[in-house]
Amino acid sequence: MVASIVFFAFGHVAFAQERNWPEAHDQYLATIKQATTGIDMEAFKKVYDKKGNAVILDVREPDEYKSGHLPGSVAIPRGLLEARIWRDVAGYPDKTDMTKKIYIYCRSGHRAMLAAKTLQDIGFTNVTYVKMNISDWIKAGYPLER
Repeated sequence: MVASIVFFAFGHVAFAQERNWPEAHDQYLATIKQATTGIDMEAFKKVYDKKGNAVILDVREPDEYKSGHLPGSVAIPRGLLEARIWRDVAGYPDKTDMTKKIYIYCRSGHRAMLAAKTLQDIGFTNVTYVKMNISDWIKAGYPLER
């Protein structure tokens, strides 16, 4: 088996990763990107500073969250999103709010984009993913809690 190296760009950050999937996967990601709304780090920083009632959702794994996260963010790993979004964000069982503004971030934007599509698919109507690399957030000196 021959491994190939592929360069991905999320936001303005490109990184190399061994390609472990067929071209169909890249096509799938392109379709999801077209179906979702994303903003870059600088636009998100403005939203974050005045977030109001918006939810900032971190979809990284628990160990990633513990290593440093945006203050006030809600942690739900992407693999548990469909089960936990109701209780942790949407207000179920009291008054479920499917219109709540949700901004989703992860390490590089990839999982955030997939999570945004998932939330849209289950009926959330005001979801935006953040196209950023968390290391750029840290380098910029923006708020981080450990």
